[in-house]
Amino acid sequence: MAGLTRRRATSREVALDLPTQHPRFPIPPVVAFRREYLDFKRGIRIGRLEPEQRLTRLVKFALESAFGEPFVTVRWGRGLYWQWIGFFPKAARQAKASFGCAKYFVWLDREERALHAGMQVERGYVIPPPDFRECRLRANWDWHRLLALLRRSHAMERALVELVRQDGFHIFVGSWAGGREFTAANFTGLSAIRRTIARAPARQWCGFQLFYPLSEEEIRTMEGRDILEAVLAIFAEVTPILSACWDVRLWPPHAGDASSHKRATI
Repeated sequence: MAGLTRRRATSREVALDLPTQHPRFPIPPVVAFRREYLDFKRGIRIGRLEPEQRLTRLVKFALESAFGEPFVTVRWGRGLYWQWIGFFPKAARQAKASFGCAKYFVWLDREERALHAGMQVERGYVIPPPDFRECRLRANWDWHRLLALLRRSHAMERALVELVRQDGFHIFVGSWAGGREFTAANFTGLSAIRRTIARAPARQWCGFQLFYPLSEEEIRTMEGRDILEAVLAIFAEVTPILSACWDVRLWPPHAGDASSHKRATI
């Protein structure tokens, strides 16, 4: 798709001033997603549905329409129900594995009984198991750009303080098996996140998530279209941070780029 420029960073340093704009993600013309497709025992129903009923296709339409670029969908789950779904620009995938790319995600947490939506960046293994050497952290992974923001960006700290303390977002960081979750009650700033990352075991998978949890009780009060709009509104809030982690320039757009967007199709 023609669209926003794909200018790669000329160095590994991040532009530490976050974008101040937030995208507007358009709702597809036909939305038939239903809240019943969020099954808190089995996961997010994807199989045996029409395109306008699938959360994956509806979200992908919104992202591609806003950015004017193709997006890749990745998932964890099998059969009719998936538990975790990620979305990231296809242009970012060209030089690295999918788990090296920062991405939007939705996850149906069946234990907490909540739908999590937000952004995720993975470190992978520093010392991988013998059978997973391809999962070792590489120099071109978006994790390094996240670390630069956490070390040196005052804009990053201001953004996270606002999202977590005022807007109710959560941060999970560290190893998937034993990381730490930060909320308005215990978030003290970037130094706490950096300490948690420093302690993450080199032989365990590690990552960072910034997300908003929608509880089962909240979901039950919403129609399918409301759920889609809520997910896209959450995505819009995390886009300034997420886009600073990408090594392709998709946001904010250059002047005149919006007129070159092609229409996405479901």
